[in-house]
Amino acid sequence: MLRSMLTAANTMNALQQRLDTISHNIANSNTVGFKRSEASFAELLTEQVDRLPDDGAPRQTPPGVRYGNGARLASTMLVLAQGALIETGRALDVAFTAANQWFRVRLTGQNGDETVGYTRAGNFSFTPSAGRLALVTSDGRPVLDETNAPVELPAGTNRIELSPTGTLTAIDASGAIVARVNLGVTAIDRPQLLEAQGDNVFTLPAVPGAARELNGALRNDIAIKQGALEQSNVDLGEELTGMIATNRAYQLNARAVSISEQMLGLINNLRSS
Repeated sequence: MLRSMLTAANTMNALQQRLDTISHNIANSNTVGFKRSEASFAELLTEQVDRLPDDGAPRQTPPGVRYGNGARLASTMLVLAQGALIETGRALDVAFTAANQWFRVRLTGQNGDETVGYTRAGNFSFTPSAGRLALVTSDGRPVLDETNAPVELPAGTNRIELSPTGTLTAIDASGAIVARVNLGVTAIDRPQLLEAQGDNVFTLPAVPGAARELNGALRNDIAIKQGALEQSNVDLGEELTGMIATNRAYQLNARAVSISEQMLGLINNLRSS
């Protein structure tokens, strides 16, 4: 009975982690540029019990008995399928039309160290910075250019135009071009190495072949649309179905723990009588 309780408890722990993943997806179903995560399971090691007494029955399986120990969460993978594009008409709303491309932003740690982060959310805005206009994300993080410097435009910028390859052109009230900047764009070839930092921003460890900065001739590979936003790729129907199935599996294993406890109580009562 104790073995059945442990097996069920192990599986319940994995199912709870899957429920947490699904809940996170549902909570971000309206987050711009959000990519859903998907949990996968693996079976825990089984135990082989040999030399069973009176094990003379004909069988199609190998001798002995194999006891399972439940399941565990094997991995949580990002699903990078393209989200739907919504036309907004706002000049600072930018969306990728290619699945593996990310904007580069600046992250500042608690001790002041700066690193490069990656996001798909293109709902940008301007904020004043030393007499200029700094391009920032919705939570105030500086957007970087192709040299990983913050994108800053002259204060007299009246409107901006963005090419499909990520070249941002600033135009003043008279129609003259006052600045031209290439946005920093990275193609991440090993997205499962991305580490979530919160607020829909990720970092990437320095692993060879994990990413390519799309600079120079590679900028022709960039696919950007101005005046649009990429929506979350979460399918609420699919997530709710997964939540129901996971919840029922959790209830089944919880019931197994309860029945095992009752059987242990019966055994204890028989011993004491």
